[in-house]
Amino acid sequence: MLNCYDVARYFLAQIDEEAGDLISNMKLQKLVYYAQGLNLALHDRPLFAEPLESWTHGPVVPALFHTYQRYKADAIPPPRNVDFSIYEPQTRELLDEVYAVFGQFSAWKLYNMTHEEPPYKETPIGEKISYETLRDYFKTQLVA
Repeated sequence: MLNCYDVARYFLAQIDEEAGDLISNMKLQKLVYYAQGLNLALHDRPLFAEPLESWTHGPVVPALFHTYQRYKADAIPPPRNVDFSIYEPQTRELLDEVYAVFGQFSAWKLYNMTHEEPPYKETPIGEKISYETLRDYFKTQLVA
């Protein structure tokens, strides 16, 4: 199983700075949330073990947040070395799809989207968002 840092590095490695791409800590948190939810819906297992929590600005992986908080709202630089061999083809496909669909949106657009979704809305601030809540919601979002 990957950890939240592996998932974050994968997304950060997709940044095309010349095209104007940037990922702030807030945006990264939302991408990781979508990856976890969709993986649970599709494969009925978590992508990473670290918990997601409901915070004021939406779903957050606290460990990941603290790692990147020094960047505040600024862009996180892409990682220099990412070992893509640790990602199974099925996982890469999922992460690529999450980035293609959700990576196009700003951090604030993703903020607004997550605030309207049951996993966030139904979890009290400061509490963990359960795998079951994520899985059940994201199953309703899959196209048959």
